[in-house]
Amino acid sequence: MDFETDGEGFLRNRDEWTPEIAREIASRDGREMTDEIMNYINGAREMFERNSTVPPIRKFTKSMGVDKKELFQVFETGPMKLICKWGGLPKPTGCV
Repeated sequence: MDFETDGEGFLRNRDEWTPEIAREIASRDGREMTDEIMNYINGAREMFERNSTVPPIRKFTKSMGVDKKELFQVFETGPMKLICKWGGLPKPTGCV
């Protein structure tokens, strides 16, 4: 699979994103892509398409009908950063 990422593993060209690339980036992070995670990624991508910005976690959880604590259980750490990274979206603002 041929695609470029930056130093943090974010996709350089968002137009190249596919679910297969999402699985590969997650795998590089030592994680397995699940249907639940892909659902969150697709939700964030839809919100990004509508608003041209990565949604803040509060807005995202409300839109997805999920509790913030539940997201942290699924992702173990920094859910929006991983959702964006694996989803081919820009790094969330305020994310260091």
